[in-house]
Amino acid sequence: RFLYSDEVQIGPETVMTTLYTAKKYAVPALEAHCVDFLTKHLRADNAFMLLTQARLFDEPQLASLCLDTIDKSTMDAISAEGFTDIDIDTLCAVLERDTLSIRESRLFGAVVRWAEAECQRQQLPVTFGNKQKVLGRALSLIRFPLMTIEEFAAGPAQSGILSDREVVNLFLHFTVNPKPKVDYIDRPRCCLRGKECSINRFQQVESRWGYSGTSDRIRFTVNRRISIVGFGLYGSIHGPTDYQVNIQIIDYEKNQTLGQNDTGFSCDGTANTFRVMFKEPIEILPTVCYTACATLKGPDSHYGTKGLKKVIHESPTASKTCFVFYSSPGNNNGTSIEDGQIPEIIFYT
Repeated sequence: RFLYSDEVQIGPETVMTTLYTAKKYAVPALEAHCVDFLTKHLRADNAFMLLTQARLFDEPQLASLCLDTIDKSTMDAISAEGFTDIDIDTLCAVLERDTLSIRESRLFGAVVRWAEAECQRQQLPVTFGNKQKVLGRALSLIRFPLMTIEEFAAGPAQSGILSDREVVNLFLHFTVNPKPKVDYIDRPRCCLRGKECSINRFQQVESRWGYSGTSDRIRFTVNRRISIVGFGLYGSIHGPTDYQVNIQIIDYEKNQTLGQNDTGFSCDGTANTFRVMFKEPIEILPTVCYTACATLKGPDSHYGTKGLKKVIHESPTASKTCFVFYSSPGNNNGTSIEDGQIPEIIFYT
């Protein structure tokens, strides 16, 4: 009917078989009708099913829309029945994304559900070993370092899917410094669009900043909604060194900690800054006053001087982001905005 009249009636029951036939007989206009129908009916609860079909039928535009929907509503998408039906390649393609909006512990729980369903599909007993076997490289894409130690202890550590050695190494990663190397990504997943940006408030770098257990703090406001993902901090003046550090973002008026991470970083002895990241992006609202806080344990470091009160970041794709800084009471060495640690704030617009 379509070939003779350009008319087509597509419904949920016929769209996939029609798309298959249109591709088989090279009728691109009918393909476009099918993809358009699927796009209009795309929701979080069918995004994984449609993503599998889009990959099967080589429809990159539809696949991209499915992935965007999964990014925005990750929890709803992985809770849908269609999630456990996807193939391993689709699962890995999703787990590789930096843009999922879900806590890593919940994502791990969903991956375990998928592994149980895959064992049944392959007619394997649902054992710890078989779940590990069917997951294959997907297991290495779970970002265990993003979990809190409590989340890791309550879930993955008792799941039987990780080896005893991996469990011990991850517990050590959470609790000691210098941290042992683990074969898992620790880059935050950020559900925001746009590019990573950073601002530096200092105009000069000097030597010898000491640490006595007191925090380095700086208060700030911004003119637009952003999400902070980490800080750039100065390292040792004595050569390559490991630091133990706690970083926080605090709502100044409410005295409420919005996000924090107990972690560590290695420096190479240069005056460069070194990235220290939060486990999840922290939303920052315009005109609200926040405190950036870093508490370091380690040798004397470089530090910044000639601090700017106002720093503007200009982006070709977004509006200007303006940071205004204020001195913070209780700061290490009794300093003001003129000098100190926390030179860089890393954020997404």
